[in-house]
Amino acid sequence: MLKIEKLCKTFHKNEPDEKVIFKNLNLKIEKGEFVTIIGGNGAGKSTLMNLISGSMSPDSGKIFVDNKNITNLPEHKRAKFIGRVFQDPLKGTAPNLTIEENLSLAMLRNSRRNLAFGVTKQNSEFFKEELSKLNLGLENRLKTKIGLLSGGQRQAITLLMATLVKPEVLLLDEHTAALDPKSRDKILNLTEKITKDAEMVTLMITHNMESALKLGTRTIKLDQGRIVFDLEGENRKNINLLNFE
Repeated sequence: MLKIEKLCKTFHKNEPDEKVIFKNLNLKIEKGEFVTIIGGNGAGKSTLMNLISGSMSPDSGKIFVDNKNITNLPEHKRAKFIGRVFQDPLKGTAPNLTIEENLSLAMLRNSRRNLAFGVTKQNSEFFKEELSKLNLGLENRLKTKIGLLSGGQRQAITLLMATLVKPEVLLLDEHTAALDPKSRDKILNLTEKITKDAEMVTLMITHNMESALKLGTRTIKLDQGRIVFDLEGENRKNINLLNFE
């Protein structure tokens, strides 16, 4: 479960260009829920993900994951149970390392011990099995450097890395926005496949209204840091897309 209580965040406080992003934001998302988040520029979507991931600190308020207060937990410690995929396919991977080396690094994320970096035969077989589920032929390219892959292939690897060690919270920060339509559809299908029946909280920012209402179990619209729509299940199917924007 992800719970946010009275979250406040202001940029440039007490300055002429002061901007209040969140003022007493409350949000609760249960395990297994896949929430799509929409809203215009400056609505607070990416700021919300930055606050959850720990790359940004709130002015006040609390953030809980599985009833554990993580508000003051540094980002590197949250990475053990929070996975994140960014808009830029170049982020989240090491381009000069191979596919299997990148996946090995992802495997170490939740380790409590300082394990030496390396790729074991057992891990390679596991990686092949997981990559085969993507249906992109990448299971036969374990020795290929990530930097040589297409944007869509790279984003598929990044998505797999973020969920290889099942996180409690998965943040998808416009992870298909930089892709061509064909690659975007592939990644969205993979997203749905990977998160289906997974016992984790998934939040996905998107500017595509159709995807926002089709994917996941719940849709939230942010406007100036406020939740103005919060729709679940069947309620989303009856929404007029033109009125929803």
